[in-house]
Amino acid sequence: MLTQGDDVEAHALYGRGWSISAIARHLERDRKTVRAYVRGERTAGLRRSAVPDPLEPFAPYLAARFADDPHLWLTALFDEVGRLGYPRSYPSFVRGVRTAGLRPHCEPCRGVSGRATIEIEHPPGAEIQWDWFERRRAPWGGTAYVLLGTLPHSSRVRGVLAPSLDQAHLIEAMDAVLRRLGGTARDWRTDRLATVIVPGSADVQPSFAPVAKHYGVTIRPCPPRRGNRKGAVEASVRYLCGRWWRTLTATTMIEAQVSLDRFCATVADARPRAGSTVAALADAEPLRPLPAAPYPATIELTKPVATNATVAFRGNQYSVPPGLVGSSVTLRHRLGSPTVELRAASGTVLAVHRLGPRGAGALIRTGEHRAALEAAVLGVFSTARPCLPKGNHPPGPAARAAAAALLAPEAREVVVDLARYAELVEASR
Repeated sequence: MLTQGDDVEAHALYGRGWSISAIARHLERDRKTVRAYVRGERTAGLRRSAVPDPLEPFAPYLAARFADDPHLWLTALFDEVGRLGYPRSYPSFVRGVRTAGLRPHCEPCRGVSGRATIEIEHPPGAEIQWDWFERRRAPWGGTAYVLLGTLPHSSRVRGVLAPSLDQAHLIEAMDAVLRRLGGTARDWRTDRLATVIVPGSADVQPSFAPVAKHYGVTIRPCPPRRGNRKGAVEASVRYLCGRWWRTLTATTMIEAQVSLDRFCATVADARPRAGSTVAALADAEPLRPLPAAPYPATIELTKPVATNATVAFRGNQYSVPPGLVGSSVTLRHRLGSPTVELRAASGTVLAVHRLGPRGAGALIRTGEHRAALEAAVLGVFSTARPCLPKGNHPPGPAARAAAAALLAPEAREVVVDLARYAELVEASR
């Protein structure tokens, strides 16, 4: 085997006109070895094994099986070649298959990894890209759902936390992101969200089409298996997860939203871009004006009733009649409406309240609910002396009688009448 240095020198001398024999004498190597390296039949640094490759007889069979299915598991193929007489272990089999390059390349399954890329031109104000990111074990419990909207021309990003991924919450979050951006682009680029795009097609959901018309935009779904088409928002997801989420100290959704807004408006907007900053480029983008009110989607949530007969919603508490503590009610709010509606499981309307400012911590209770709750609370008060927790309370007569009735006749207590016993003794004399 020639080293890398010997191989380089052999090729250099051969190029100068040296004969194979002269090179072999100079390197003190065998002529056949030098000839093989000079002709490219062997590779420097790789020793040719003297033992025949045990996988070589099975190569035609493996090629045929990979033609049947290029994604066959090697564990399954190992079982098959083992029955055909393959003598080595599974690690040797895997190493042989990979070294020989027997598994064929499958371009559709490769994705975008390793492919050539090019920057996509994004004119100012032409497109906004949307995407969710989810993080489990949020500090306030459950899963955090954050909708991000990114302007790819300037890289400006804004985000909104939502309690779920349904369509109504998506619409509400989109409107909130657009108002943080100060307008909307002409096109909305999304991946194939089931709440926006009909699964298995490129058509917009019938229930989402009125939303696009309300904002006067065009929906541009990404082509199948072309996730890099919305690479700007994907980069925003990575950026916010690493810079904001990993260092988040908030313990509630309200605090987290304030933290996200502050981070996007300061740190994220200060990033340098094309000799300027994200903020400067974004401020120059010609965004379209937004409607005065969001699209009137209806948000519906199932909420538990607290011990004070209230239901929590967006940082405020709304009252319901007493007697529902511990149960669940349905909360409905139409986007743009100033009210929130509470319904029982049967569908009966329990209360309609004015919507309080988000995160104000207000307790909104009607006079009727207050009076009824006060009456219910006072009605269960008692002035009786509490029981003695450490008193002596043996079984009373009633308890002993009930216990005797439960016992079998043979297990009951035996009572001996001594006077009657004496009479029987006297009579027997």
